[in-house]
Amino acid sequence: MTREKFNVGAKVREIASSCACFKLRKAARAVTQYYDAALEPCNLKVTQFSLLVALMLREPVPIGVLAEELVMDRTTLARNVELLVRDGLADVVPGQDKRTKLLRITENGRGVLVKATPLWEEAQKSIVARLGKQNWTDLSHKLAAITSMAVLG
Repeated sequence: MTREKFNVGAKVREIASSCACFKLRKAARAVTQYYDAALEPCNLKVTQFSLLVALMLREPVPIGVLAEELVMDRTTLARNVELLVRDGLADVVPGQDKRTKLLRITENGRGVLVKATPLWEEAQKSIVARLGKQNWTDLSHKLAAITSMAVLG
């Protein structure tokens, strides 16, 4: 029994030190906290900022399509959309048929995005400066490859 516990302990240490998901989620939480702090003067979280950016690129967009593009499950996206709608930053409008709901950014949402963008730019510059431009470029490409690989299975 002691040997089993030792092996389990060794396996747990191996997982903690080498698991891609564990490391990516930890990094994502740290970076999220950094951007959240930067965007706080606009009362935005980086998740909300990212959704507003996505809406500016694709509005109006069906919620399911947006979830797919952002690699988010619909339930998580719906919770985040509810906050944007509650705060008047986005609207959910009917699509061509009654089953389709489209999401779009409001004028208020555009205004908040305009105010938040310089704060995001400062946070982004800081991250890139700390990593180094080439390291960031390399990491960005690797993250895109990981996303594609994981989505495609």
